[in-house]
Amino acid sequence: MLDINWKDLSFSFMETNGMFVAHYKDGQWNQGEIVKDSYINISVASTSLHYGQQCFEGMKAYRTKDDRILLFRPTENARRMRESAQRLMMAEVPEELFIRGVKETVRANQEYVPPYGMGGTLYLRPLLIGVGHNLGVRPSSEYLFCVFCSPVGAYFKGGLAPVNFVTTDYDRAAPNGTGKAKAGGNYAGSLLPHQEAVDAGYADAIYLDPATHTKIEEVGAANFFGITKDGKFITPISPSILGSITKYSLLQVAEDIGLEAVEDDVYIDKLDDFVEAGACGTAAVISPIGSITHKGKKTVFFSETEVGPKTKELYERLTGIQFGDVEDIHGWTEEV
Repeated sequence: MLDINWKDLSFSFMETNGMFVAHYKDGQWNQGEIVKDSYINISVASTSLHYGQQCFEGMKAYRTKDDRILLFRPTENARRMRESAQRLMMAEVPEELFIRGVKETVRANQEYVPPYGMGGTLYLRPLLIGVGHNLGVRPSSEYLFCVFCSPVGAYFKGGLAPVNFVTTDYDRAAPNGTGKAKAGGNYAGSLLPHQEAVDAGYADAIYLDPATHTKIEEVGAANFFGITKDGKFITPISPSILGSITKYSLLQVAEDIGLEAVEDDVYIDKLDDFVEAGACGTAAVISPIGSITHKGKKTVFFSETEVGPKTKELYERLTGIQFGDVEDIHGWTEEV
């Protein structure tokens, strides 16, 4: 038996039984295997270290009430990694290899999937990096695809409770840049504005569109959504926003519960249109937004202390599907 206090899990790394590693060389991928280690050995001249040839995914494995283990829309993660690889001129990971790597990682670490009812999950991090002896600014000819995992608790310590955000003058990504790719460099650039927001007493920073700074793009490392007085679920649309699998799932779930779901511009000076708001993504699932402060003006949504009814319903419906408690009418879950 593992000596883990499941109720007190944080969102942090924990050593497990190992990870899946596959190598691309001479124009093809090998079969890959589980490696009982949490370290990789790469050349100091790897393109991932110098030129940012790296991308990753975030996924979770969920234990159900009847002790099954489910993945949520893994083919969408495989698709998104291929799209990121295309943008960064990296070798694409075939869907079969991606799914097999994820499932083998879960099977090798199934005792680390938290028990049902504890609120925890097994977080999975597939990553793709350029490796090998390289010097000039050009794509690598060698790549590593790895999948490691760690049991985690809630991303925000308060769980499903409203948190407050503030806008930042920093840009997350440029127009026609790499914002749509899940590239490591996009996250490195977000560390400073995140810290400045936290130091000012907020959960994270909200990024506005880089061209005009008039529209919401992303909420820290998550996507934004708002619910209007007339029953619309609205989430921002932009070519520089990462296509969140959670966001697109919520667009469907919103329709399932009777909301009109749309992707549209969300103007920062029209926040009063929303009666509820939230941040969504694999890590946080949904984090209700209590307020947003922009240029000194604070807009409070449903409440700074209580979760709005529609946000709560969306959360319970989506997590219910993920944990096998709600019928999966869309065929989103896949058993390991």
